[in-house]
Amino acid sequence: MKKGMLASVVMIAVFMAACGGGSKNDKATEGAKSETPAAADNSMVAPGAGAPASKGETLEASLDCKTCHKVDMKVVGPSFKEIANKYPATDENIDMLASKIISGGSGHWGTTPMTPHPDLAKDDAKEIVKYILAQK
Repeated sequence: MKKGMLASVVMIAVFMAACGGGSKNDKATEGAKSETPAAADNSMVAPGAGAPASKGETLEASLDCKTCHKVDMKVVGPSFKEIANKYPATDENIDMLASKIISGGSGHWGTTPMTPHPDLAKDDAKEIVKYILAQK
């Protein structure tokens, strides 16, 4: 009986330690951590690195695009460079691709459907497309 109780207490202690339990010291180290600047994620930096992000780049980063697209590598969907090389930055293409971002679907790059973004404003979708088409 004592072995069973001891085993239960040990398991609970291990579980609590693994879950982080939280303590007053965590808040003190949290403040110290926030004083140190975080390393920048430059995986989606546009040409001319270091330049301020465009509106389209900022909007793209706020959505789920990176789940399936990278700037220069095909993942589930085409890379932004592949898209930019296929579609010239004409008003017609910008409008068509913006509609595709909003409505989702498949067919242009295969059968895997792209997630729709129905709450995205058309003008914002166009800004994202302009950012993507600048990735040549």
